[in-house]
Amino acid sequence: MCRHIAFVGRPEALGELLVRPPHALLRQSWAPRRQRHGTVNADGFGVGWYAEGDPVPARYRRAGPVWADPSFADLARVVRSEALLAAVRDATEAGADGEAAAAPFAAGPWLFSHNGAVRGWPGSMGPLAAALPATELLSLEARCDSALVWALVLHRLRDGDEPGQAVADTVLDAARAAPGSRLNLLLTDGVTIAATAWGDTLWYLAEPGRGTVVASEPYDDDPRWCEVPDRALLTATRTDVLLTPLKEPSA
Repeated sequence: MCRHIAFVGRPEALGELLVRPPHALLRQSWAPRRQRHGTVNADGFGVGWYAEGDPVPARYRRAGPVWADPSFADLARVVRSEALLAAVRDATEAGADGEAAAAPFAAGPWLFSHNGAVRGWPGSMGPLAAALPATELLSLEARCDSALVWALVLHRLRDGDEPGQAVADTVLDAARAAPGSRLNLLLTDGVTIAATAWGDTLWYLAEPGRGTVVASEPYDDDPRWCEVPDRALLTATRTDVLLTPLKEPSA
């Protein structure tokens, strides 16, 4: 369900990461190679990127399939950035959220995406939602599971958690509340990337002199791509990648 990608490194045109590679996110929207759940990612897409000297990212999101938006291809050709996060959304049940449900979600310097699904939604997440301040619940961009997961991560970030800790603890809490959920999370502030592999695929490519890519699946057949083990936290900069096992929460 869904595909996403983040990058930090030397400035690149968005299209060099999202469009040009033979199995880029654009192609993954209709022909993913490693997606375990769902087949067509046509219910929205988005990309967020950082401009030099501005810590707050810009976003471009739409409710339809990425292949049907010629403006995106034009934007991706000319916009360059040292960091981005982009996602395509799996075909889902009809809803009113539209563009608001398309990742990346954003607040301050942060961009976020959730690849997966919360089992038993929405009832299973009631206790976690109830623990959030009312203003944060009322500020949700959408009513989908990903928007609530983002609110839980953001609450931890605002409380001072490091990015890796925020996504890891949110995954463990959500997995405890809704066993069997798929919780691949992706978070960046334009300098670091934090991600979890929990129920779906996650890969990374570290290229000296270029930067680090973290993605649901490889966008080409470069043998340097490495798969992240399931139940793991990845934290990365443009030069370093660290993997930490995550333990299944006790009942």
